[in-house]
Amino acid sequence: MSDSPVKSDIKLDSLKLDTNGLPLIPQPSDDPADPLNWPLKLKIFVLVQVSFLAALGTMNASVINPAYVPMAKYMGISTIVASYQTSVVIALNGFGPFIWNPLANVYGRRPIYLFTTLLGFAAALGSGFSRTFANLLIARVFTGLFPAAFSLGAASVTDMFFVHQRGRAMGLFTVFLTTGSHVGPILGGIAGQFLGWQWCFFLGAIVDGVMLLIIFLCLPETLYIHDARSSNQRHSRLTLSTYVRALSVFRTFSGRSLHLRQFFLPSLRMAKYPSVLLPAVYYALAYGFGTFLPAVTVSHVFSIHFGFSTLVIGLAYGGALTVGGLVGELGGGMVIDYITKRERQKHGGNDEPEVRLRAIWTGEILVPVGLLLYGFGLQYRVNYMLPIVAIGITMAGAQIIATVTYVYAIECYPQESGDTSQLINVIRQELGFAFAFYAIRLGDRIGYQFTYLIFSIVGSVVVFVPIVWLMFHGKAIRERLGAPDSLD
Repeated sequence: MSDSPVKSDIKLDSLKLDTNGLPLIPQPSDDPADPLNWPLKLKIFVLVQVSFLAALGTMNASVINPAYVPMAKYMGISTIVASYQTSVVIALNGFGPFIWNPLANVYGRRPIYLFTTLLGFAAALGSGFSRTFANLLIARVFTGLFPAAFSLGAASVTDMFFVHQRGRAMGLFTVFLTTGSHVGPILGGIAGQFLGWQWCFFLGAIVDGVMLLIIFLCLPETLYIHDARSSNQRHSRLTLSTYVRALSVFRTFSGRSLHLRQFFLPSLRMAKYPSVLLPAVYYALAYGFGTFLPAVTVSHVFSIHFGFSTLVIGLAYGGALTVGGLVGELGGGMVIDYITKRERQKHGGNDEPEVRLRAIWTGEILVPVGLLLYGFGLQYRVNYMLPIVAIGITMAGAQIIATVTYVYAIECYPQESGDTSQLINVIRQELGFAFAFYAIRLGDRIGYQFTYLIFSIVGSVVVFVPIVWLMFHGKAIRERLGAPDSLD
């Protein structure tokens, strides 16, 4: 790539700069309605709402996990079969955004957030009122389809935040996304122990309903079309009327139309780019080991190995995941932003996404350590605290990996943030579904110590070697492949 200045229609003296005197990336328009120009407090307010929506998706999937035993007894099935309804949600979480993303790119983020939250509310109620496992599976199918924020959240972050802010913004989003699956078991353990397993779902429905009301009143549209007309806006600040207009449910966006090819191809085409595919696979395994494996195994294993009740399972498993996720996030997002700021200052505002990968090493060490402690702790039943602590260690490493890989892949192709996020989402969900589905059977057959040894080798050696390769050759690969062609 040439070292000569980048040619642009924007004059150098009209460039908008950050607080360090470096050019903002991307350059915002002069329109205060442009989400890039929103006050930082408003951006954070919107980000928290979107992050909560992502957390609802994982919370609704995991809230029933501590109550497999009473639910299985009620429906006359085994606890392993009872876990299949969570596996269904995990699998379908990967496919729902294939529907929602194209609609959101044409009609806006806000109506999709509203509709899918309403769908999640109805599905949670249906799950709670189910009297047969077949009926429960049907309701859980819709639970799996509703979390549009899994992938739209990253698009909203890109809509609002500049490059140097996205590390912490994506960090907050990913920690909410993962923490939902950690808080869910805590709430589900309490509800399942004292109110009955049905209230695990009713509790989810209550939270969905409250969140639906909040976003209807407070969540503005973040999709914004940057064109010549927006660049000529000269308002000094965001007005109340402009903000209220952003709260309208139905809007039209010039130059946007819906085509059938937009539903799958935009996301799947991103798989040909190593800077997206390789981090996605690495992240999928780390996240799956840290979140999906405990989700479908802990109720069965802890009740048999340690005699835990529904309440204790929820508190121990959910608490370990929550603490581990928060610790990992404190390391992930802040380190990424520090590295990004340092490199931008060093190179006069220009840095490459590969510098973000330097923050991944702590996660790479913590995940296999946690997995091995968990597997050997279960197999030899040394003390119940060992696998609980191991869950937290694994989750801390997985959270660091999640933040780093998400930010890196999106920064490589920022214009394709929604499609990139969707590909990462579907790979994470389907790989997690595949190995979580067989984890208990494999552990019972060859031993949990060998099962988790295999997981450690695959997740922290086999799929990590390509990440190291990207650290040194990612920029050259991206330049050789070029930018993705638009399918709009």
